[in-house]
Amino acid sequence: MADPGDRKNLRLENWDYSRSGAYFVTVCTKDRENFLSEISSVGAIHESPAVRLTKYGQIVDRYIGELPRRYPEIVVDKYVIMPNHVHILMQIVGERAIRESPLRALVGTVIGYLKMNASKEMHLAQPGIQVWQRGYYDHVIRNEADYQTIWRYIDDNPAKWEEDKYFLDTEI
Repeated sequence: MADPGDRKNLRLENWDYSRSGAYFVTVCTKDRENFLSEISSVGAIHESPAVRLTKYGQIVDRYIGELPRRYPEIVVDKYVIMPNHVHILMQIVGERAIRESPLRALVGTVIGYLKMNASKEMHLAQPGIQVWQRGYYDHVIRNEADYQTIWRYIDDNPAKWEEDKYFLDTEI
């Protein structure tokens, strides 16, 4: 039996985290509870479902918007706030990022900032709320085809919500 303190290393083996790159990051809510948004159909069959952010999703949205201002070496290319998780496609660019810290640490710092500050604000609205699952998942974007696949995945995620591996049929 594994020690509960042992955690699987989710980082890409042999990846040089000290150079610029693009990342696909997923952050999940605690116990995958649905409270960040609602996915609703908008009417016609050919129309895509709409993501309607809750007050908590609006908080997360605001902090994602602040990331490039707080961390100038970060470019947020695309993101979606699903009911119980957030997908972010971001790039780390520029000489400053390379000189000042390894990217792995910078990605962790950026996600830590997002989770910590969104949690603080959510706790003001609902003290004691359990917001985030520990850690996050990342995928290093390897080439343009990989980038385009992730871009489409983020676009299609709301339409495929009930098929999503993070889907739990619970109310907000």
